[in-house]
Amino acid sequence: MARRGLLIILSSPSGAGKSTLARKLVDWDPDIRFSVSATTRPPRPGEADGREYHFRSHAAFADLVATGQMLEHAEVFGNLYGSPRAPVEAAMLDGRDTLFDIDWQGGQQIKLAMREDVVSVFILPPSIAELDRRLRQRGQDSDTVIAGRMARSQSEISHWAEYDYVLVNRDLETTFADLLTIVQAERMRRARQPQLADFVRGLNAEFSSR
Repeated sequence: MARRGLLIILSSPSGAGKSTLARKLVDWDPDIRFSVSATTRPPRPGEADGREYHFRSHAAFADLVATGQMLEHAEVFGNLYGSPRAPVEAAMLDGRDTLFDIDWQGGQQIKLAMREDVVSVFILPPSIAELDRRLRQRGQDSDTVIAGRMARSQSEISHWAEYDYVLVNRDLETTFADLLTIVQAERMRRARQPQLADFVRGLNAEFSSR
């Protein structure tokens, strides 16, 4: 039976495993799509409009916000970023899930806009020492950048209680299995299967015809 699609929000401090879990979730079910953000920054070499981002002028972006066509938005280093509402709602009505790999602020805006269709999951590290180790193991950032990420982590972790589910990522495969359990259970919620009422009426009609 058809169901409404989910809006799956994944958040975590940098290094806790959020992006890896998001990629594994899309690999598990290719019908889950990443939300493609809109931005006012110019395209970088190799980027295409509608693939990496929806590239918009400041005026066009402001108009989308003013007319309620953004689920969430924020300014980052002088550029605006946000999640367009239309493609997310189209996917939801088609029974397809949309995945948001975003911070707690964006997640809160989406929950306010689409409360009944949102499932939010926060990923915690097993310890702060392990979080630091994972950031250094990636070998992508300088000590200064890592220090900045660690400084932001305490503020990000303080918002854990605002999420529907919280997973401690001690082991990636175990955490991913728990994430799949959440997604599969949320897909089966009665409220997300609007055709159930008609199905039950059909069962009652069978009783009447006996």
